[in-house]
Amino acid sequence: MTRAVVSPLMWLEDVAQQRRLAGLRRSLNPRRAGAVEVDLASNDYLGLGQHPAVIDGAVDALRTWGAGSTGSRLVTGDTELHQQFEVELAEFMGASTALVFASGYAANIGAVVALSGPGSLVVSDAFSHASLVDGCRLSRARVVVTPHADVDAVEAALADRDEERALVVTDSVFSAEGTLAPLRRLHDVCRRYGAVLLVDEAHGLGVRGSGGRGLSQEVGLAGAPDVVVTTTLSKALGSQGGAVLGSAAVRDHLIDAARTFIFDTGLAPAAVGAAMAALRVLAAEPWRAAAVLSRARELAQMCDVPEQPESSVVSVILGAPEVALAAATACLDHGVRVGCFRPPTVPAGTSRLRLTARASLSDEEMQLSRQVFAEVLGRARS
Repeated sequence: MTRAVVSPLMWLEDVAQQRRLAGLRRSLNPRRAGAVEVDLASNDYLGLGQHPAVIDGAVDALRTWGAGSTGSRLVTGDTELHQQFEVELAEFMGASTALVFASGYAANIGAVVALSGPGSLVVSDAFSHASLVDGCRLSRARVVVTPHADVDAVEAALADRDEERALVVTDSVFSAEGTLAPLRRLHDVCRRYGAVLLVDEAHGLGVRGSGGRGLSQEVGLAGAPDVVVTTTLSKALGSQGGAVLGSAAVRDHLIDAARTFIFDTGLAPAAVGAAMAALRVLAAEPWRAAAVLSRARELAQMCDVPEQPESSVVSVILGAPEVALAAATACLDHGVRVGCFRPPTVPAGTSRLRLTARASLSDEEMQLSRQVFAEVLGRARS
């Protein structure tokens, strides 16, 4: 009897159809070189991705060190440039040391896994970024997910633990909502129960704190011995890569134990050169951080968002995924590119346009955005 040949991947078609019916299919929409749309979707908060000094920094590093890092940083992928940038980044953010990873995602996974492990407890905010969530899943620790920004729930989890070691992880600025974590209260609880606080400053660097030094610095936690900070170089610094900042002991431990550092190719020199140049621009031009928040307030006002933005992110909740997708498409058709966040990125029923303010937005770009939002959001909300 001949058995019919059935592809073992046939199930993908069923899953794709389910996503289509739910309005959750995703597609790649490449930007064109020289595109003229108003950009309210990217994470280039300070407008440094196209800054001449940042591009020069990438080109100089490319010519000096070559296109790739050539290997893991423990083999051939480490350069003087990597280490110089780590010194400058740590000094800027008020930390003792920094360690650069190939991406912010890799930095978060590496830090969470290396600082926890079997026999420890990890407490994570329900709205933590996917990279922190994946770090928790890979940690082999006991994981407790607490309601968003619920410090009492974090305290209860720490008080109830049997494990000797505990790690509390949170974003400083939550990427979909743009809201701030209660870092000072979280740290007080962590210190009371002997836990380490890990803070992801991906959306805080360049926006919050003195001259953009991050929310941890703003609330007085920069350099605290029981605080570890992670960040990405791909947002406010307009480049690519990630970093973990903390004590010398933390850095040494990550070099020995963080698998996403040990087994991944080092960050390309051009990305390091660009990030270092961007950091120097930010240090010399601290007004950029305040400009981001000013533009965010304008965007919230023109979109009738009642909450005062606390970061670069303005979240315009529209509800159904198909409504949010149609609104985002209409905005782009009128010359304004916005983000569209749907489940599982955000909870069901809260699909939204995610607008990101930039320090470099012109008055003309803001005026066009105002006109487009008045038309598109009027239809989407009717």
